[in-house]
Amino acid sequence: MINKTNHPTVKYGKTGVLIINLGTPDSTNWLDIRKYLKEFLSDKRVIEVNPILWQLILNLFILTFRPSKTAKAYKEIWMEQEDMSPLLYYTQKQAQKLKISISNANLILDFAMRYGNPSIKSKIYKLKEQGCENLVILPLYPQYAAATTATVCDEVYRTLMNMRWQPSLKIIPHYESEPLYINALVNSINKKINELSWKPDLIIASYHGIPKKYFDKGDPYHCYCHKTTRLMTEKFTSIEIKTTFQSRFGPQAWLEPYTDRTLESLPYEGKKNILAICPGFSSDCVETLEEILIQGKESFLNAGGENFDMIPCLNDNDDHIELLKKLILESI
Repeated sequence: MINKTNHPTVKYGKTGVLIINLGTPDSTNWLDIRKYLKEFLSDKRVIEVNPILWQLILNLFILTFRPSKTAKAYKEIWMEQEDMSPLLYYTQKQAQKLKISISNANLILDFAMRYGNPSIKSKIYKLKEQGCENLVILPLYPQYAAATTATVCDEVYRTLMNMRWQPSLKIIPHYESEPLYINALVNSINKKINELSWKPDLIIASYHGIPKKYFDKGDPYHCYCHKTTRLMTEKFTSIEIKTTFQSRFGPQAWLEPYTDRTLESLPYEGKKNILAICPGFSSDCVETLEEILIQGKESFLNAGGENFDMIPCLNDNDDHIELLKKLILESI
């Protein structure tokens, strides 16, 4: 019989906030990279093909050859002193600064990764053990897509399905047109331009791509990306901003124009001084630092370009933290 003297202690009355980014391998070694890629590329939201056929292709071919290439890319941008990827480093910093900025005794803020560590499941259970009866999820993807925001939601739902005492749930689905977000992007453009000794002919706004068939099925991502660029251009009028899409994978058509092909063609159009920004990435990562700042720059210069630079992601900038804080406080 349970009474007041032997009833287990139950923590309650708290609200948990979980900011969630894409993920990162634990290290740059082959096995860690392969483990990360297997989890990421096994997600049916990311790869929408016949799952039996895809698993054969993935395990027999892709996971045999791709980890070495991906490991090389991560080694280029790995933070040796901290022994972590930039994405993990900046997501940690964002969580730390948000805790200080919000400073609410009844709110517990943490971070997780959709793939890799720390997992969404582990952090939700941790928040529940700390007495969180309410849960706010903030996927760190400004522009909603099924392959990013929706798969975060899927993993959250799967975790809650196995909990006897579930917290209430609120998800912040997108913030592509939030004024503080647009202002933070424009601030980052102005800051970088003031640091340059040359004037850009064009600013490339490079967003992560998705297969075109996902857009054809009704994914709003393409529209959200163009909306963000349009809102930036309304506040920053001195240099043209062009939307492109990067990181395509496989033979199928993806959203166009492609970032890599655009960078290779611009010098032939007389645009030889290019500044890039990646508005869809909340933290610098392998897609921004290696794919754009290293590979993209090299391709552009080899094609006859003269100057190329990239604006850092919003990372743990103060105006970015204020944006995330506003989104959280409006949801609790």
